Amino acid sequence: MVDDLKNANEETRQVWNQNAGFWDERMGEGNDFVEVLVWPATRRLLELKAGEHILDIACGNGLSSRRLAVMGAQVTAFDFAAEMIAFARKRTCKQGEHAKQIDYRVLDATDEAALLALGAGQFDAAICNMALFDMAEIKPLLRALTSLLRPGGRFIFSVLHPCFNSARMAHTAEVDYANGDRTVTYAVKISGYLTATVEQAQAIFGQPKKQLVFHRPLQELLGACFEAGFVLDGLEEPGFPPDHPAGENRLAWGSNFSEIPPVLVARLRLAGKA
Repeated sequence: MVDDLKNANEETRQVWNQNAGFWDERMGEGNDFVEVLVWPATRRLLELKAGEHILDIACGNGLSSRRLAVMGAQVTAFDFAAEMIAFARKRTCKQGEHAKQIDYRVLDATDEAALLALGAGQFDAAICNMALFDMAEIKPLLRALTSLLRPGGRFIFSVLHPCFNSARMAHTAEVDYANGDRTVTYAVKISGYLTATVEQAQAIFGQPKKQLVFHRPLQELLGACFEAGFVLDGLEEPGFPPDHPAGENRLAWGSNFSEIPPVLVARLRLAGKA
């Protein structure tokens, strides 16, 4: 089992290194998922105060790190894909004085010892945007965070909503002609929710290589957090608003699915620490 996890983790690292250029080019400084769903909820739950030291976990091309720096944070950001960190540094160099507030590192979120080497009590908060489902293991990270965070520290993460947005999800449209009227109901069909699975998927369609995605039902995802000593004290399930442009693909996430959240954003604190 341990070897399987290590192999899956290494495969994921290699894929993200191969996809880094494609992903950076198309993600850039954000997309609809970031601007409408992930970042507003993350910002609200983080409740950042200027001067705080934030750990940005699995930072990718540094998109969130740069936003945090502009907001006045000191940021330590890491990703296990060296190519992603290269793009993060390249983009951040163009940011001027705020670039000095970010320390980028190549580090594996499943390597507990390497995480602990960042220093006990060094961080006021940690964030992990849309990346826990890319990790073969999450318990080493959660255990490390209990040491890395200062008293009162918080951990904010965003993930594809395990209930509604997974590799075993299908968008559907049902047409009803009752009473001579034509109505269309858009919905999500889910299978295999309760079983933790590993599936191949694409973060952005057309990327060079598919990556592994680790689906965890809420009881496993949050259960690992509770086991580490965290309590849940903030939760948002952002969805696209009804007036959001649907685009050409009516079955893509957008206004047609405004009542179904594709993303879950949570805030955790250590139990017994105020």
